[in-house]
Amino acid sequence: MSGMPIPVYVPETFKVDDEQFLALSQANPDLCLEQAATGELIVMPPTGGETGRCNAELITELVLWNRQVQLGEVFDSTTGLRLPNGAIWSPDVAWVKQERWQALAPEQRQYVPIL
Repeated sequence: MSGMPIPVYVPETFKVDDEQFLALSQANPDLCLEQAATGELIVMPPTGGETGRCNAELITELVLWNRQVQLGEVFDSTTGLRLPNGAIWSPDVAWVKQERWQALAPEQRQYVPIL
């Protein structure tokens, strides 16, 4: 089962709002939590060495490029991004255009909305 996400099922009547999801994430700093649009919480296991090495290379290249062009903001794999369907996922690396980032209200920056 190593390397596979471990779902944590939440009853349909139990809803986790943004504040509760943040509190749950902060109370469990050793877990990488994501939330499906259906309310399912997903516990992501740590990556293996090869994946971690590749991710480090990818984020390094993106940061170096972004420093040259200064067109946006780069985020690592611990950043929660809100998808249009309401899910909160944490991709290996993300980039948001500067104008889009600056247009976000402070509360939107907790889970960056992706169009």
